[in-house]
Amino acid sequence: MSDSRIYIPNRIYFRIGDVAEILRVKPYVIRFWESEFPFLAPDKATSGQRVYRRSQIESLILVKHLLHVERYSIEGAKKKLTELRKQAKLKEAMLSLVRTDEDAPLAGNAANATLGTEKAPAVAVGSTVDKNQIDALKSKLEDLQKFIREPAQQGIEVRGLKKLD
Repeated sequence: MSDSRIYIPNRIYFRIGDVAEILRVKPYVIRFWESEFPFLAPDKATSGQRVYRRSQIESLILVKHLLHVERYSIEGAKKKLTELRKQAKLKEAMLSLVRTDEDAPLAGNAANATLGTEKAPAVAVGSTVDKNQIDALKSKLEDLQKFIREPAQQGIEVRGLKKLD
């Protein structure tokens, strides 16, 4: 039996093309769902492009599941989401459809991993780690720290985030 849960890479922000690939739908489908389910509205980068956070992708996964798997109509999905929210089971329902990092297959090694999209291989206690791997991880961590500190420099505007002087 195959695992039908969806893996979301460990990143802070995703563009609509990334989200479409994760969900295996076309970007126009996501834009339509945004018009029908206002809580799905993404943040906008300074360029005007949609940028999604992990929690928004989890919500999109649940909407896709309700519409495509459980075959709810748009109105039926809205009612189901309201019902889950009232029962305080919304987050539980979303997370049941998402694979965690522990469940996800390794996508390469640390030396060629791209920032936040691949998982480093596990290292056994007492084994040696290549200095190049450590240097690559340090570099990726520094890039991530810069990205977190200054999202505006990455062309991403976050609502409610105050710029530090």
